[in-house]
Amino acid sequence: MSYEEPSCAYCPDNVQACRQGEGDERGPGYCPSKVMADELDAAVALYDDPEIRKVAQESGRVEAEGYCQWTRVEEICQFAKKMGYTKIGIATCISFVDLAKTLSGILESHGFEVASVACKHGGVAKEDVGLDDSEKIRPGNYEAMCNPVSQAQLLNASGCQFNVVLGLCVGHDSLFFKHSEGLATTLVAKDRVLAHNPIGALQLADTYFSRVWGPDRPEKPPKLPASGRKT
Repeated sequence: MSYEEPSCAYCPDNVQACRQGEGDERGPGYCPSKVMADELDAAVALYDDPEIRKVAQESGRVEAEGYCQWTRVEEICQFAKKMGYTKIGIATCISFVDLAKTLSGILESHGFEVASVACKHGGVAKEDVGLDDSEKIRPGNYEAMCNPVSQAQLLNASGCQFNVVLGLCVGHDSLFFKHSEGLATTLVAKDRVLAHNPIGALQLADTYFSRVWGPDRPEKPPKLPASGRKT
């Protein structure tokens, strides 16, 4: 276990000192409060920016008001209202267009103006970004590339203040977030195998989906005492 970088994933269940504000006292040796205290302080200072502070405040209020009561769709609506947004964008996988229609209608029913762009818009061939025919899902056929950069640019040009990602592929969603000028959130993370419930692969990683492990599967980490330090 390294004590040089933050490794929150290995924090014992009976520690998690950050929840009680006791990171300095009870946090494991690899706790961010110990190994990267300067960086943590610098990050906290960024909340002095009025826009960042407002996002943090309103998201915290939504968390508290709708805790275990509101669906994520409701949380998106309430957060956007609290932020004072009037125009919301939807970046959708083309296979989710029916759901995008429902989402657009819901958002409009709350008074928002909505723009939506599907991933295959523009019909740009996969060959145009250097993919070979053999690298298509169905070689020998025309396939339009997913176009997340353009999705972001079109929603930017439409003046969307807040963008909702609906089922974009891994990597495509990354490009969308990189190029979106408006704040963005994910409503649906695509996972065709698990009915778009990707957490299932983690919950069943030691049983039905053990195939997710690589050849260097680690042994279970040793149990640490309550202090989080080795003895």
